[in-house]
Amino acid sequence: MTETSTTRSRGTGRRGSRGARQGNPLARLFGRIALFVRQVLDEMRKVVWPTRQELINYTAVVLVFIVLIMLYVVGLDQVFQRAVSWVFGSS
Repeated sequence: MTETSTTRSRGTGRRGSRGARQGNPLARLFGRIALFVRQVLDEMRKVVWPTRQELINYTAVVLVFIVLIMLYVVGLDQVFQRAVSWVFGSS
């Protein structure tokens, strides 16, 4: 590695880290919050949002799946209830 690339690699720390250490702690907190909000907004711009029809289809699939699982659990509950009633002789 040449001297210039070594010098460059040492200088690639966090941007403004020297000034951030010397600044007001409250200002650093708000700066970090602002950075977080900017990063969240940047990521939200990258999201591929579903169309209205896709959203309706996905919602329908989820609701049907939930109903099927509920029916399965109710069926198991009935089976276990009858089994316990038969074993212990309850009414």
